[in-house]
Amino acid sequence: MDKYRVPQKGTIKLSDYDPNDSSEFKGGKKEGKEALLKLNAELEKLQELLYAEGKHKLLIVLQAMDTGGKDGTIRHVFDGVNPQGVKVASFKVPTSVELSHDYLWRIHQHTPAKGEIVIFNRSHYEDVLVVRVHNLVSKDVWSKRYHHINEFERLLAEEGTTILKFFLHVDLKEQAERFLARVEDPEKHWKFNPGDLDERKRWDEYQKAYEDALNKTSTDWAPWYVVPANKKWYRNLVVGTVIVDTLKKLKMSFPADVPDLEVYHKRLLEMTLNEE
Repeated sequence: MDKYRVPQKGTIKLSDYDPNDSSEFKGGKKEGKEALLKLNAELEKLQELLYAEGKHKLLIVLQAMDTGGKDGTIRHVFDGVNPQGVKVASFKVPTSVELSHDYLWRIHQHTPAKGEIVIFNRSHYEDVLVVRVHNLVSKDVWSKRYHHINEFERLLAEEGTTILKFFLHVDLKEQAERFLARVEDPEKHWKFNPGDLDERKRWDEYQKAYEDALNKTSTDWAPWYVVPANKKWYRNLVVGTVIVDTLKKLKMSFPADVPDLEVYHKRLLEMTLNEE
């Protein structure tokens, strides 16, 4: 998956990434879904180990254009994982209370504790994306935030948080088809917002804003991955593979057994026999 990782201080162009790419998996959609089930099983075991050990923290950041598939990625990649150790934080328009603090204040309180996986469905990056595109603050303000974000993420990493950031990359045609699917399916009407079509007119501005964010904030301690997302099954495989590989590298282990476990085992066997 290293081909999708944005190099530190990179100069990538999103136009160089094919949203339809599926080159790292030679099978098709059916085989891809089967492979994802195996990844789900691996992730379930690794998440249980992470939770039991209680030493490491994992923060996953998902960003995308509208219809990019953030919700679907969470649903499919984390299918079957114990929700006790996994949390999702979604960041909407800031409240009046949040606006009265610095822009990272509302973010920090949702970062993972030891043993947790936290998924950001949108994130602090909105403050260099939508804020920039809509001129909600001046360039002098938002341009400083790349440095703030890098140092904020460095703090988290130095305090034991592993950070993975994914930009789910779709193209204009795929976005239009997904909007159409929402309008044509009564069960998806709730997901359609007419305002999304206005945002679509700003596509090029958002692409530039994303390129700057990816290039300025992909670091060794908090790397970005540009994930081809036109094919949902491949998107899920890429994200799932990166997460599983990263968790394996943590070399986690279960806590030591309770002292005298054999004695307790014998007592429990006797109890079960007496209750028969």
